[in-house]
Amino acid sequence: AYTIDTHIHADHITAALEMKREVGSKIAAPAYDRLECADIGLEDGVPFELDGITLHPLHTPGHTDGHFAYIFDGRVFTGDALLIEGCGRTDFQNGDADALYHSVRDKLFSLPDETLVYPAHDYKERFVSSIAQEKKRNPRLGGDTTIEEFRVIMNNLNLPYPKFINYAVPGNKQCGVCPEDLPENLAGYCRQMTQSPQG
Repeated sequence: AYTIDTHIHADHITAALEMKREVGSKIAAPAYDRLECADIGLEDGVPFELDGITLHPLHTPGHTDGHFAYIFDGRVFTGDALLIEGCGRTDFQNGDADALYHSVRDKLFSLPDETLVYPAHDYKERFVSSIAQEKKRNPRLGGDTTIEEFRVIMNNLNLPYPKFINYAVPGNKQCGVCPEDLPENLAGYCRQMTQSPQG
């Protein structure tokens, strides 16, 4: 068994290391990030096969420079690159609006329309979309949105800086370690995240 991350997260701690300790799963992560804690680095265009399942890693930079999506049997797990009627932000972790635009428009939107889209999360508790739906309804990247329009959208999100980023990024570079210097209110949150199968 493997845990597979799409990118180094900024808002929570992955449970990959905890899963490895508890159930013996191995850790797969984008090779781009060169994580010493990963058992295998996944590369763009190199199929990852395990017990009759084949994932096709697709480098989709923009939200982070090392972001990957994974294609499997008519489905694509898009991480934070393509969300349901949205996309990940591009204002930290080497994010790049132009790169994200091309990752979604040139790579993900080139998949068959019926491909099911499973993002990393959704703030309205939705779980699945499709490439056709996102091409049509995504207010940031769908329709005839130009790269210039996308830049304006992303530059005007005015979102607060993630409160947990200064702890989450270093912790996730270690595949899910809660930093020792966490304030108590964040330490409890971190412990809960590393022990969650959704982490």
